[in-house]
Amino acid sequence: MVARQEGLDLFGFLSVGIISGLGGGLLRDVLLQHGTPAALTDYAYLTVALLGILASYLTKLDQPLWSRAFTVVDAAVIGFWSVAGVNKTLEAGLGRLPAVLLGTLSAVGGGALRDVILGRRPAVFGGNGLYATVALLVSGVTVLCWYTGVPQLGTGLGIALSPALRLAAVRFGWSLPGGRDRHPAARLAELPEHLRPAGEHRRGPS
Repeated sequence: MVARQEGLDLFGFLSVGIISGLGGGLLRDVLLQHGTPAALTDYAYLTVALLGILASYLTKLDQPLWSRAFTVVDAAVIGFWSVAGVNKTLEAGLGRLPAVLLGTLSAVGGGALRDVILGRRPAVFGGNGLYATVALLVSGVTVLCWYTGVPQLGTGLGIALSPALRLAAVRFGWSLPGGRDRHPAARLAELPEHLRPAGEHRRGPS
């Protein structure tokens, strides 16, 4: 869908589609350094990605019905990728924080890499209904359940939690706050001179 919006040719569709679908897992596996990336050894990954690319190349999938269906499916996929990334990281012998990081990367890395290649601000950096935040929360829940001895519960919770949180964020417009607009230097200048920190006594309002 992004390739169509950008007016890319068939090679562009293939490149953007494969990066979007498999980029996060490839990045995770390269960072793990625990064998050849799964997407290069299991043909199911590339086959499914190519089928999705073919469908979006032959059919314009931006009508309202397709958009709603895509939102639901994409919300579920966040959970699957996050859980898979966490489990693979923990099985490789890494700890809690790396597992959360690589679980999140598995879910959002492909889309972020796609946007960078296309010269766009990665959508996971804001204005997208808590996309990366959902991946982070799902990864955290999965890790918590793993370390409390109920990894199967973590997998189930993660997969169920992802669409619930993501769809709620889209429905109610939830998002993280941006940067604050505080001006400490200006506030300091408003203080009486004897209360200002050393070096601020001779400064007036800027």
